Amino acid sequence: MRLYPMMANLRDKRCLVVGGGHVAERKIGGLLNTGAVVTVVSPACTPAVDSWAEAERITLHRRPFVPDDVRDAVVVIAATDDPRVNLAVHRACGPHQWVNVVDRPDLCTFTVPSVVERGDMQIAISTGGHNPGLAKKLRRQLEERFGPEYGDYTAFLGAMRDRVLALGLNETQRRAVLAELLDDRFLQWTAAGETERRDQEAEQVIRNLGKP
Repeated sequence: MRLYPMMANLRDKRCLVVGGGHVAERKIGGLLNTGAVVTVVSPACTPAVDSWAEAERITLHRRPFVPDDVRDAVVVIAATDDPRVNLAVHRACGPHQWVNVVDRPDLCTFTVPSVVERGDMQIAISTGGHNPGLAKKLRRQLEERFGPEYGDYTAFLGAMRDRVLALGLNETQRRAVLAELLDDRFLQWTAAGETERRDQEAEQVIRNLGKP
Protein backbone atom coordinates (compact mmCIF):
# COMPACT_ATOMS: atom_id res chain seq x y z
CA MET A 1 0.00 0.00 0.00
CA ARG A 2 1.36 3.40 -1.00
CA LEU A 3 0.87 6.30 1.42
CA TYR A 4 -0.29 9.72 0.28
CA PRO A 5 2.28 12.36 1.32
CA MET A 6 0.88 15.61 2.67
CA MET A 7 1.65 18.43 5.08
CA ALA A 8 -1.27 18.85 7.49
CA ASN A 9 -2.35 22.04 9.27
CA LEU A 10 -3.22 20.88 12.80
CA ARG A 11 -3.63 24.30 14.39
CA ASP A 12 -6.53 24.16 16.88
CA LYS A 13 -7.23 20.53 15.94
CA ARG A 14 -7.89 18.15 18.83
CA CYS A 15 -5.16 15.51 19.14
CA LEU A 16 -4.83 12.66 21.64
CA VAL A 17 -1.60 10.99 22.70
CA VAL A 18 -1.87 7.86 24.83
CA GLY A 19 1.38 7.36 26.72
CA GLY A 20 3.75 9.56 28.66
CA GLY A 21 7.21 8.08 28.05
CA HIS A 22 10.03 9.33 25.88
CA VAL A 23 8.44 8.19 22.61
CA ALA A 24 5.18 9.89 23.56
CA GLU A 25 7.14 12.99 24.58
CA ARG A 26 8.56 13.31 21.06
CA LYS A 27 5.10 12.89 19.54
CA ILE A 28 3.60 15.48 21.90
CA GLY A 29 6.38 17.96 21.19
CA GLY A 30 5.82 17.65 17.46
CA LEU A 31 2.10 18.27 17.84
CA LEU A 32 2.64 21.29 20.08
CA ASN A 33 4.90 22.82 17.44
CA THR A 34 1.95 22.83 15.03
CA GLY A 35 -0.43 24.62 17.39
CA ALA A 36 -2.59 21.54 17.94
CA VAL A 37 -4.80 21.16 21.01
CA VAL A 38 -3.20 18.19 22.73
CA THR A 39 -4.66 15.83 25.34
CA VAL A 40 -2.44 13.20 26.94
CA VAL A 41 -3.60 10.10 28.81
CA SER A 42 -1.02 8.24 30.91
CA PRO A 43 -0.60 7.14 34.53
CA ALA A 44 3.05 8.30 34.47
CA CYS A 45 4.93 10.88 32.41
CA THR A 46 8.41 12.20 31.71
CA PRO A 47 9.43 15.47 33.36
CA ALA A 48 8.96 17.29 30.05
CA VAL A 49 5.38 16.09 29.69
CA ASP A 50 4.71 17.07 33.31
CA SER A 51 6.12 20.54 32.66
CA TRP A 52 3.87 20.99 29.60
CA ALA A 53 0.89 20.07 31.76
CA GLU A 54 1.92 22.47 34.52
CA ALA A 55 2.29 25.24 31.94
CA GLU A 56 -1.19 24.33 30.60
CA ARG A 57 0.19 23.64 27.15
CA ILE A 58 -1.48 20.23 27.22
CA THR A 59 -4.39 18.61 29.05
CA LEU A 60 -3.05 15.65 31.02
CA HIS A 61 -5.16 12.83 32.48
CA ARG A 62 -2.99 10.80 34.86
CA ARG A 63 -4.82 7.49 34.51
CA PRO A 64 -5.09 4.47 32.21
CA PHE A 65 -6.68 4.81 28.78
CA VAL A 66 -10.42 4.28 28.33
CA PRO A 67 -12.07 3.98 24.88
CA ASP A 68 -14.10 7.17 25.35
CA ASP A 69 -10.84 9.17 25.37
CA VAL A 70 -10.69 9.11 21.56
CA ARG A 71 -14.17 10.54 21.04
CA ASP A 72 -13.34 14.14 20.08
CA ALA A 73 -9.86 13.62 18.63
CA VAL A 74 -9.00 14.23 14.99
CA VAL A 75 -5.55 12.66 15.40
CA VAL A 76 -4.85 9.79 17.81
CA ILE A 77 -1.37 8.50 18.66
CA ALA A 78 -0.88 5.34 20.70
CA ALA A 79 2.63 5.61 22.14
CA THR A 80 2.77 3.34 25.17
CA ASP A 81 5.18 0.45 25.76
CA ASP A 82 2.24 -1.94 26.23
CA PRO A 83 1.06 -3.52 22.95
CA ARG A 84 -2.30 -4.37 24.51
CA VAL A 85 -3.01 -0.74 25.34
CA ASN A 86 -1.90 0.41 21.90
CA LEU A 87 -4.21 -2.16 20.29
CA ALA A 88 -7.08 -1.01 22.51
CA VAL A 89 -6.52 2.58 21.33
CA HIS A 90 -6.60 1.45 17.71
CA ARG A 91 -9.81 -0.51 18.23
CA ALA A 92 -11.51 2.45 19.94
CA CYS A 93 -10.98 4.75 16.94
CA GLY A 94 -13.45 5.24 14.11
CA PRO A 95 -12.74 5.29 10.36
CA HIS A 96 -12.94 9.11 10.37
CA GLN A 97 -9.95 9.47 12.70
CA TRP A 98 -6.26 9.55 11.84
CA VAL A 99 -4.47 6.94 13.97
CA ASN A 100 -0.78 6.23 14.55
CA VAL A 101 0.30 3.22 16.61
CA VAL A 102 4.03 3.27 17.34
CA ASP A 103 5.88 0.20 16.06
CA ARG A 104 2.73 -1.12 14.34
CA PRO A 105 2.60 0.35 10.83
CA ASP A 106 -0.08 -2.18 9.91
CA LEU A 107 -2.44 -0.46 12.37
CA CYS A 108 -1.65 3.10 11.27
CA THR A 109 -3.74 5.32 9.02
CA PHE A 110 -0.76 7.70 8.97
CA THR A 111 2.92 7.51 9.86
CA VAL A 112 5.19 10.28 11.14
CA PRO A 113 8.19 10.87 8.84
CA SER A 114 11.70 11.74 9.87
CA VAL A 115 12.04 15.47 9.18
CA VAL A 116 14.82 17.92 8.39
CA GLU A 117 13.70 21.43 9.34
CA ARG A 118 15.32 24.64 8.21
CA GLY A 119 12.97 27.46 9.15
CA ASP A 120 9.86 27.06 7.01
CA MET A 121 11.56 24.47 4.82
CA GLN A 122 10.76 20.89 5.75
CA ILE A 123 12.12 17.75 4.10
CA ALA A 124 10.25 14.62 5.15
CA ILE A 125 11.60 11.07 4.77
CA SER A 126 9.32 8.09 5.13
CA THR A 127 9.72 4.34 4.72
CA GLY A 128 6.04 3.73 5.42
CA GLY A 129 6.89 2.90 9.02
CA HIS A 130 8.83 -0.21 7.98
CA ASN A 131 12.39 0.97 8.55
CA PRO A 132 12.76 3.99 10.87
CA GLY A 133 16.52 3.39 11.02
CA LEU A 134 16.89 4.06 7.31
CA ALA A 135 14.76 7.19 7.58
CA LYS A 136 17.01 8.49 10.38
CA LYS A 137 20.13 7.70 8.36
CA LEU A 138 18.80 9.61 5.37
CA ARG A 139 17.80 12.51 7.63
CA ARG A 140 21.36 12.82 8.92
CA GLN A 141 22.66 12.88 5.36
CA LEU A 142 20.18 15.57 4.36
CA GLU A 143 21.04 17.64 7.45
CA GLU A 144 24.63 17.76 6.19
CA ARG A 145 23.51 18.60 2.65
CA PHE A 146 21.05 21.33 3.64
CA GLY A 147 22.65 23.53 6.29
CA PRO A 148 21.05 26.16 8.56
CA GLU A 149 21.41 28.80 5.82
CA TYR A 150 18.40 27.25 4.11
CA GLY A 151 16.15 28.68 6.81
CA ASP A 152 17.12 32.26 5.93
CA TYR A 153 17.19 31.41 2.22
CA THR A 154 13.63 30.06 2.35
CA ALA A 155 12.45 33.18 4.19
CA PHE A 156 14.20 35.40 1.61
CA LEU A 157 12.57 33.57 -1.31
CA GLY A 158 9.16 33.79 0.37
CA ALA A 159 9.49 37.53 0.91
CA MET A 160 10.66 38.04 -2.68
CA ARG A 161 7.79 35.98 -4.06
CA ASP A 162 5.27 38.07 -2.12
CA ARG A 163 6.92 41.22 -3.42
CA VAL A 164 6.88 40.03 -7.03
CA LEU A 165 3.24 38.93 -6.84
CA ALA A 166 2.28 42.36 -5.51
CA LEU A 167 3.84 44.17 -8.49
CA GLY A 168 1.13 43.18 -10.94
CA LEU A 169 3.54 41.71 -13.48
CA ASN A 170 2.30 39.47 -16.25
CA GLU A 171 2.85 35.73 -16.01
CA THR A 172 5.93 35.71 -18.23
CA GLN A 173 7.59 38.43 -16.16
CA ARG A 174 6.72 36.73 -12.87
CA ARG A 175 8.14 33.42 -14.03
CA ALA A 176 11.33 35.06 -15.26
CA VAL A 177 11.95 36.98 -12.03
CA LEU A 178 11.16 34.05 -9.72
CA ALA A 179 13.33 31.69 -11.78
CA GLU A 180 16.29 34.08 -11.62
CA LEU A 181 15.91 34.48 -7.85
CA LEU A 182 16.45 30.72 -7.52
CA ASP A 183 19.96 31.08 -8.92
CA ASP A 184 22.58 29.61 -6.57
CA ARG A 185 24.30 32.95 -6.07
CA PHE A 186 21.47 34.08 -3.78
CA LEU A 187 21.94 30.96 -1.63
CA GLN A 188 25.69 31.49 -1.54
CA TRP A 189 25.30 35.10 -0.40
CA THR A 190 22.86 33.95 2.28
CA ALA A 191 25.30 31.31 3.54
CA ALA A 192 28.14 33.87 3.59
CA GLY A 193 26.06 36.40 5.51
CA GLU A 194 26.14 38.85 2.61
CA THR A 195 22.44 39.57 2.86
CA GLU A 196 22.74 43.23 1.86
CA ARG A 197 24.45 42.26 -1.39
CA ARG A 198 21.84 39.53 -1.94
CA ASP A 199 18.93 41.90 -1.42
CA GLN A 200 20.43 44.55 -3.68
CA GLU A 201 20.92 42.01 -6.45
CA ALA A 202 17.35 40.78 -5.99
CA GLU A 203 16.04 44.32 -6.45
CA GLN A 204 18.15 44.66 -9.60
CA VAL A 205 16.67 41.42 -10.96
CA ILE A 206 13.16 42.71 -10.31
CA ARG A 207 13.93 46.00 -12.06
CA ASN A 208 15.52 44.33 -15.09
CA LEU A 209 13.12 41.44 -15.65
CA GLY A 210 10.01 43.21 -14.45
CA LYS A 211 10.14 45.95 -17.06
CA PRO A 212 7.09 46.35 -19.34
